[in-house]
This record gives sequence, structure tokens and C-alpha cells, in this order.
Amino acid sequence: MSFALPPLTTPVRMLGPRSFDFSRRVAVMAIVNRTPDSFYDEGRTFALDAAVAASLKAVEDGADWVDIGGVPFAPGDPLPAHEEADRVVPVIEAVRAASDVIISVDTFHAEVARRSIEAGANVINDTTGMSDPDLARVVAESNASLVITHSLAQPRTPFAYPRYTDVVSEVTGYLRRKVRAAMDAGIPAHRLFIDPGPDLNKNTLHTLEIVRRFNEIAAIGLPALAALSNKDFIGETLDLPKAQRLEGSIAAAVACVLQGARIVRVHEVAPTVAAVRMAEAVLGLRQPAYLKHNMGEFNE
Repeated sequence: MSFALPPLTTPVRMLGPRSFDFSRRVAVMAIVNRTPDSFYDEGRTFALDAAVAASLKAVEDGADWVDIGGVPFAPGDPLPAHEEADRVVPVIEAVRAASDVIISVDTFHAEVARRSIEAGANVINDTTGMSDPDLARVVAESNASLVITHSLAQPRTPFAYPRYTDVVSEVTGYLRRKVRAAMDAGIPAHRLFIDPGPDLNKNTLHTLEIVRRFNEIAAIGLPALAALSNKDFIGETLDLPKAQRLEGSIAAAVACVLQGARIVRVHEVAPTVAAVRMAEAVLGLRQPAYLKHNMGEFNE
């Protein structure tokens, strides 16, 4: 069996000071949530110093990219845009001053996006499919990139009993339409990424189908993000609490990488980096760090 990766239309991207070739390397995106009620961290990185330290530790552990969020995706009371910006902008500024790592901001507010880009963010990671009509314009008027994610509900609102006839086909069609809309708004293809939104308005069976057929998402031709880390579909599949989902998260991430995912979004950076680099070697995208075993007259 061989793994035939779907081709990318624009694999080489300039993301701030970094040039990144997504045809040759998979980016590991570290999650840093400056929220008191985040899905996984549960407020551990809400303090500014803790959020900055977590970001820089992720870079030390091998992350190519840090995704900073100020509001969870889960349903809940809305947070005014100025308060969300006040959470994320100081983190962006501190991390940018200390590192050339790719920085994205998880937001759907155009105003938060604008302030984040001014502070040094390279990417806006919108998990709501451009629900704010001004967001695409803000990104288009900058040098930043945009992640377009499949989700159906209005931001921070419940979406009971999601139903799909063919979840992968419907998600793929949605992403293609949103990509066209973003390009019509002035964002070129070389500044767009896609995310099928595992678990976002989807049940466990839907998300497993997305993982199983991730190559169909990647066939859109833009670098595809696999945001799977510690999500409920892993907990329900393996009957495990959030703190024990690392192995399931890595297995799902590697399954997506072998089908064309080019970014993986994770909580535990170091073990995921090792797994992703191994997957790259299996795909023939990277050479081993060294060759010694059975390479000489004697086998050591």
C-alpha cells in the first residue's frame, strides 16, 4: 500500500517571517487558550504570564505554530470583542517579541482579527465559517492568512441533533463555497487554509467518517487542518476522560496526515511532533535523522 497525497495548489506559504512548504512538511499547531473555561485547559493558561509561558514552551517542544484563543467554541454567553481582544493581543505581542513562530488567533470577530494582525498574528483561525461579514475584508486588507472551518451553528449557540446525508460530501461542498466567498472578498488562495471542523456541530460517527475520508477534504487543494486533539469523539470511542486521550489524539492525527492533512492542532506538543515527524518519514517527505542500523559491516 502506498499513500498518494492530494496535490496542493499553493504549497509554499509565507507566514510572517517564515517560508513553509506544506508539500514537504506538516505543521504542528499548539493550542493556547487564554480563557477561564476552555474545553481542555480549564483555565490553566488564563493568566497572561501562563499563556505566554505555555506558548514559548510549545515552541521549545517543536511547535511550528501557536494558536491563541480568547473564547471557547462551546455554547455560552457571548464575550464582547474588545474583551476578547484584551485577552489575546498581549499574548500575541509577547510571543512575537520572543519568537518567529507562526501565530494564529482563534476568533470569529473582525475587530479581534484586526487588532490581532496589528499585534503580529499571521493567521486568523475562524471556527465559524466567516460568520462575521467583515472578517474576510479585514484579512484581505492585510498580509494575514485565514483558516476556513466547517460549522453550522451561530457562534456560541447550541446545535441539537446534527444530521447529514453524507457528512464528508456536505462538509467538502461547504468549504468549497466558503473558499470561493473568501477569494471573492479579496483573499488569494495562497492565504487560505481549510478545516472540516471535527466535532463542531457533528456527532462522533460524523467525525470518525471525516477522519476515515480525510483525503476527500484534502483534495480541495488547500492545506487542510486536522483539529482533533482530545475531542469528545475520541473520548466516546475509547471511553476515556479528557486527560487520557493523548494516544487516541495521536492516532487520529496520524491517520489524517497519511491522507493529506498538513496542519495538526494539538494540546500535547512534544509527543505529537515525534508522531508527525515519523509519519512524514513514512510518506517520504523527510529523511531519517541518521542511518546506522545494518549500514555497515557489523550490525550494532
